[in-house]
Amino acid sequence: MDPARRNSIPIGTYPLRRPRVARALVAALLTVPLLAACAPPSNVGGGVLPGVEVRAYQGQRLDSVNDFRENSIKGPQHVDISTYRLNVTGLVEKPATYTYDQVISKETTYTKVVQLDCVEGWSVKLLWEGVLLSDLIDHSKPSAEATTVVFKAYDGYTTSLPLAYIRTAHILLAYKMNGIRIPDERGFPFMVVAEDRWGYKWAKWVTSIELSNDPKYLGYWEQRGYSQTGIRSQDMFAK
Repeated sequence: MDPARRNSIPIGTYPLRRPRVARALVAALLTVPLLAACAPPSNVGGGVLPGVEVRAYQGQRLDSVNDFRENSIKGPQHVDISTYRLNVTGLVEKPATYTYDQVISKETTYTKVVQLDCVEGWSVKLLWEGVLLSDLIDHSKPSAEATTVVFKAYDGYTTSLPLAYIRTAHILLAYKMNGIRIPDERGFPFMVVAEDRWGYKWAKWVTSIELSNDPKYLGYWEQRGYSQTGIRSQDMFAK
C-alpha cells in the first residue's frame, strides 16, 4: 500500500551502532549462525511470513493478540481468502462486493488504540489498523432511511450498530492488530472495532455489511437477552 494513504504515525526505527571493540573480537562474534539469523529467511512453503507484534505505541502499553479467551459461537474460523467476498447490501443505491485486497488497497487506512471489554470480565488494549466503515458504506450511497448497520459473519454470527455512531466515532473495520495481520482465530480477514461497546458488538470474520432501517434489530446475543445497544457504560442486559 502506498504509505501516503495511511493515516498513522510510524513507529520509529533507529540505526544500529557497533560497539568499539577490537576487530578480532567482532570477527569472532559474527559467527556463521549469527549471520544466518540476520539473512532473509527462506520461504520454503510459500505464503506470507508473519510480522512482529507491536507491544507499545506512543507511550501506551499494549496487550498481546494472544490475550483473548475463545468465546465465538462455533469456534475459530479459517476463511479462504481466495474466495472471500465482503458484501455491502441493504438500503443502498449501489450494492457492492469486494475482495480482501480491494478493501485494504482501495481505502485510506487509519490506526488507533482501542480497548475491547468482554462481558465475561476480561479486557485487551490493542493497536488497530483498518479502514473506516463509513467510507465503505458511503461508496454504496446509503438511503436516507438507513439508520442501522447489520454485520453478518462467516460463522453465522450477527450484530448491529447505529449508522450515526459508526460515523461520529470513526469506527474501523480492522485487518491488523498490534501491527500484524489479524490472526484467523481473532477474526481474519476483518473485525469491527466497536469502541465503547461490549465485546459482543465487535463482529469477527465479517462477510456482510447490511444497511437497515430497523434500529431494534437483534443479533445473535441480543436475541438471548443482551443489550441491543451494547454500550459499555451501561448494564449489559439493559434494553
